[in-house]
Amino acid sequence: MSNLSKMRVHIAPIGFEIDRIVIPAVKERADKVWLLIHEIPAEDKAITYREKVEKELKKKNIKCEIAKADRNDLFKMIKAIKEIILKEKENDIYVNVASGSKIQAIACMMACMIFNTKKNVKPFYAEAEKYAAFEGKQQSIGWKRNIGLPSYEIQIPKPELVTALRIIKENGGKIRKKDMAELAEDAKIITVGAKEENFEQVRFASLDKNIIQPLTDHWKFVEVEKIGRNRWIKITEAGSQAAEFLI
Repeated sequence: MSNLSKMRVHIAPIGFEIDRIVIPAVKERADKVWLLIHEIPAEDKAITYREKVEKELKKKNIKCEIAKADRNDLFKMIKAIKEIILKEKENDIYVNVASGSKIQAIACMMACMIFNTKKNVKPFYAEAEKYAAFEGKQQSIGWKRNIGLPSYEIQIPKPELVTALRIIKENGGKIRKKDMAELAEDAKIITVGAKEENFEQVRFASLDKNIIQPLTDHWKFVEVEKIGRNRWIKITEAGSQAAEFLI
């Protein structure tokens, strides 16, 4: 896609802000704004702000899209932002870290650091002109400037490791090593070039080297436990958290 056909897309969590979403979008000539709202609108105290933001953006002929996630769940928020980034991967994406809650701001920043594979995702902080000192009203007034934020890269596991994590999670977070070897081969995340007489041994070796060792030693996403005559691969708490937004 050429630069001329790229759109300028903003992502902004909805909190108790209007100006810090609308004015940057207008000033920066955004073509589209993704609004991140709470997954249960009836429980969201900021719903009236969403309506006002949508109304103001419509006046400026800026398209609005809605994405939903639990505003209190960091990992669900990261996943929601990741999905927007993937949908808009051919466009220039600007992520507003100032418009929502602290959890949403952290999620926005982390998503920029993890999923900026095409180097087209730019976080920014929309600085207000004035800040309110009371609750229940718009938290700030006006817009002063956008402050660009550095987006340092956070490494994520290779695709085959993410697939392995998904297999383990789909099997209840715990799977026999023998079963994992079979499913890993079926998913083509390991390859076995061996004759029939030592096929099982080579398949286990490939699973250990290419999947289990990286997930246990480097990422700490799984652990291996021996129960009776079987070895079980279990997802760790860190693995469960990562699976929330990687899978």
